[in-house]
Amino acid sequence: MSMTLLERMITIGMVVLGTMMTRFIPFIIFPSGRPTPSYVRYLGKVLPSAALGLLVVYSIKDVKLLSGNHGVPELISIAIVACLHNWKRNMLLSIASGTLVYMFIIQFL
Repeated sequence: MSMTLLERMITIGMVVLGTMMTRFIPFIIFPSGRPTPSYVRYLGKVLPSAALGLLVVYSIKDVKLLSGNHGVPELISIAIVACLHNWKRNMLLSIASGTLVYMFIIQFL
């Protein structure tokens, strides 16, 4: 099934419009002269932790505790992420390190 030229142009136009809306609407809703609303500041504080929690749940959802390696690579990686995050307070460093350790463990050990 192939799209016609008009359908392709409409699709590209909708993608461009959607991208522009996500870029411009925050600046229209929250202009620079006004203070940031309290709920936006609240979301800025809680969403990073929520994202990290979501990654933990996603990473251990398929772990079988009664077969295989019993989730040891996952638990080691989670511990490394938690320790690094408590020590350095850098989410990118924590997640990247945990991912690298996990990939190393499952590939080479």
